[in-house]
Amino acid sequence: MSTPDNRWFHDAVSALAYSLAHPHANSSALQPPFNDLTRFILQQQSQLPDWLRAPMLAAALGYDAFGWLNGFKPFHRQPPEPRARQIAGWKNSKLAFKRDLIRYFESLATLSLYSRTEGDSSDTESRGPAMAAESSSRILEPHPEMRAEVVVIGSGPGGAITACLLAEAGRDVLLIEEGQFLPLHSCRPFSITEMLQKYRNGGQTVALGRNKIAYVEGRCVGGGSEINSGLYHRTPSEVLEVWRKEFRVESLAADDLAPHFEACERDLSVSSLPGTSPTASLKLHDGATRLGWKSLEVPRWFRFDQSAPRTSPNPPGKRQSMTETFIPRFLNAGGRLLPKARVVRFRQAGPNWIVEARHGEAGTIRVAADSVFLCAGAIHSPALLRRSGITHNVGNSLRVHPTVKLVARFPEVVNTADMGVPVHQVKEFSPRLSLGCSISSPAYLALGLMDHPEAARETARDWPNLAVYYAMITSEGSGTIRNLPGYRDPLVRYTLTQKDRRNLADGLRKLAELLLESGARALYPNLTRGPVLRCRGCLGKLPEVLPEGMANLMTIHLFSSCPMGEDQRKCAADSFGRVHGFRNLFLSDASLLCTAPGVNPQGSIMALARRNALKFLGRL
Repeated sequence: MSTPDNRWFHDAVSALAYSLAHPHANSSALQPPFNDLTRFILQQQSQLPDWLRAPMLAAALGYDAFGWLNGFKPFHRQPPEPRARQIAGWKNSKLAFKRDLIRYFESLATLSLYSRTEGDSSDTESRGPAMAAESSSRILEPHPEMRAEVVVIGSGPGGAITACLLAEAGRDVLLIEEGQFLPLHSCRPFSITEMLQKYRNGGQTVALGRNKIAYVEGRCVGGGSEINSGLYHRTPSEVLEVWRKEFRVESLAADDLAPHFEACERDLSVSSLPGTSPTASLKLHDGATRLGWKSLEVPRWFRFDQSAPRTSPNPPGKRQSMTETFIPRFLNAGGRLLPKARVVRFRQAGPNWIVEARHGEAGTIRVAADSVFLCAGAIHSPALLRRSGITHNVGNSLRVHPTVKLVARFPEVVNTADMGVPVHQVKEFSPRLSLGCSISSPAYLALGLMDHPEAARETARDWPNLAVYYAMITSEGSGTIRNLPGYRDPLVRYTLTQKDRRNLADGLRKLAELLLESGARALYPNLTRGPVLRCRGCLGKLPEVLPEGMANLMTIHLFSSCPMGEDQRKCAADSFGRVHGFRNLFLSDASLLCTAPGVNPQGSIMALARRNALKFLGRL
């Protein structure tokens, strides 16, 4: 009974999957059998952070056994009506653990069920192995003992740019990545197949606190650049000034970073849409314009087909992720790539480093290196430093952009199957809060409507008239990253302040006002037992302060867990990423950002990575 593949657990999950999916079976694509849902849930359970698997297993079995109190038999042996009553009771319970348990299983069942309408089955067994990357012939074969001049750990934007520039300068560079090497086209963007292939823990990572915040990370060659929408911002100059003054970061004025932003923008083909924006995006822009609020189209790192008609709402193009840009350059420059290798720790050996990793095929690998660049992201860089005994100002100051969402229904069609992520954002209230439009596939629409089950059940029919929108804040709260003895995955905690929760509520209200102004007929906030908003007079139903435990928050932006600067009272690394107290250990990822930038952080990460790599090479 210790693993999620035991018979009792399987039967409990199967009963939950059928019970949660059956009310949605109003079209041929959503009809039973629901065996694919059960398989998906079991697979996701096995990918949970390891410290969470046993508690979730015990909670699921406890939930199943709870059926004895109501029907004198476990939940999975009861008929449909008693099952539905037990689910409703727990879903509406005042106890957070009961609500969270049902919400976890309902979200997985909903995501898998509505992915059927997109032609993306959760039955991954029929898909065969993931497609190998085109340059797989240049992937390094692992050996127990290895050597490199420079080891770069993590291949997201920070790591890929660092490794590329060092290799092109003639350095012997080994790039180590925990995930697989997959091409951008190995799966459909924002699908459950992508979630299984490229997301850490299957996308089931969470920062604990009174308001839990779900977050996602890439776990593949290219990191987050392989799974995000490619929206691009430069760091606002006022944010750079705060970092420069409060953290004593050198060479960080807007003019200092301008050449690095410009170079990255050229290398990634950062540009605006050559054609018209998606209708859901234009709805956001139209509502903002009517209210006199600043709205803009955010450029993306996309290479578009210039021969396509400029009037096309979805011009053909390709996201310029790391596997499309800097990783091929790195390999062509003679760099060596070792995927599917998880770095466990590193230690000093005289003036050099010994990096210890685990590889699925080769077992334990030890790499000797002159210098190490740690680029594993805002969660796993500090976790790895702490496992290696380096703790000063490490993992104590995590910052995120907490985000709350709603689904808007319009009288006309605003959504298409190939819409992707719309490009407009409202910056009238930046950096305190930003408003935008999110991925709006049927699966994510149904997920966003879980707190409004009647509307959720109509998703398969109504999705062209629906879109997901968000309000994102620059949080003044902070979090911590800590390793747990005996566990692989770190524990992440985050505390929202009262001001944060007030800003989130204000952002949700402003977003609702904007969308009603743009013609939305109904708004469905992502709040537990939240109201449906159909007119401006309904805005008073929204809370002034987001209630603890009742708001479903998420983020895709994490940073600031190892801030840079010369003030060693608060900084883990110096102005150019060198970890304080070490000569040849560097950070080059989102963990270096001193505070929340208020915009998508990847432009900041890439510019800093380029700047710091050139400083290391003596070219700055």
